[in-house]
Amino acid sequence: MTNNDISLSISGLSKSYGDTKVLSDVNIDLRQGELLVALGPSGCGKTTLLRLIAGLETPDSGEIWLEGKKISSLPPKDRDLSLVFQNYALYPHMTVAGNLEFPLKVKKVPRVERKKQIAKIAELLDLTEKLNSKPGELSGGQRQRVALGRAIIRKPSLYLLDEPLSNLDSQLRSRMRSEIVALQKKLETCAIYVTHDQTEALTMADRIMLLHEGRVRQIGTPEEIYRAPVDMFVAGFIGFPRINFVECSLDEKIITPFGIPLEILAPMYRNIIISRGEKFIVGLRPEDIYPGPLGEFKGIVTSVEFHGDRKVATLDFAGTSLTFYTDSKTISRGDEIAFNLRRDNLLFFNLPDGRRVIR
Repeated sequence: MTNNDISLSISGLSKSYGDTKVLSDVNIDLRQGELLVALGPSGCGKTTLLRLIAGLETPDSGEIWLEGKKISSLPPKDRDLSLVFQNYALYPHMTVAGNLEFPLKVKKVPRVERKKQIAKIAELLDLTEKLNSKPGELSGGQRQRVALGRAIIRKPSLYLLDEPLSNLDSQLRSRMRSEIVALQKKLETCAIYVTHDQTEALTMADRIMLLHEGRVRQIGTPEEIYRAPVDMFVAGFIGFPRINFVECSLDEKIITPFGIPLEILAPMYRNIIISRGEKFIVGLRPEDIYPGPLGEFKGIVTSVEFHGDRKVATLDFAGTSLTFYTDSKTISRGDEIAFNLRRDNLLFFNLPDGRRVIR
């Protein structure tokens, strides 16, 4: 990525409240038109990051550059960005048209031009028939569209979205996810979208930034985060059902408890240096465990959950609980089943730091 490609650049951003470190040395570069999803558990610093970028909080250290201009010390109104909140933050006494018009009035856009822009945004967001309605007369999805429209109409260089769909039901959230991505790509403006929902992150992001305890644990594409996590926290946070972690050791080049000879694994694993008897962790995604009559491993099914198109089952293997998917109609608790592993997808993690052993 060259400097000309970068729309937003953040370096060394840190923030504390008293003795509590909320963000520590955050570094990000965003390309023009890129959607970055900031993902992590509650309290990891996601919203604080947005507030620092927006100028609603002052960082302890670090710099923020937008379109080649340093904005770290500028007031919010001079930062050329729009912030979309979780609670929509619409003016209840104004109509949809009034809410859309407000930022244009602040910028002293001429009245004729304001009307043109309102009509254009309303058509883009399918709000034309609701321009004379007030927020209380709209559905949740319509109110969210108005909030997006009010952000878009200013034509900023950056959009910041703070869990904008968390108040919507699951079906509407799914539809709005697609609409937001399509809209953001059409506008070709970079955006940071904050969420604690990994489904939103995996389906919406060009790249995901996973935060934990104020630190960036990994930045990468959804597939990179899922398939090549840097550590056990990232591996465990992404994916449903959760990845299986199995404590293993190497004895005479045999991985126990699976009894897998190290030599028969894919070549990429053969150079993993693990001392004899040293314990390590093997990560197994549920989809990489598959039952079958010719499976080389055996276990006892301990639970089965129905999830519509498939079942999520758990089995006991050598005292270790493993979760996997199955479309079997006959599998039930107490069954002994055989299963195999997709060995090329195994992930290896060191103990005690939990870092992934690089292939």
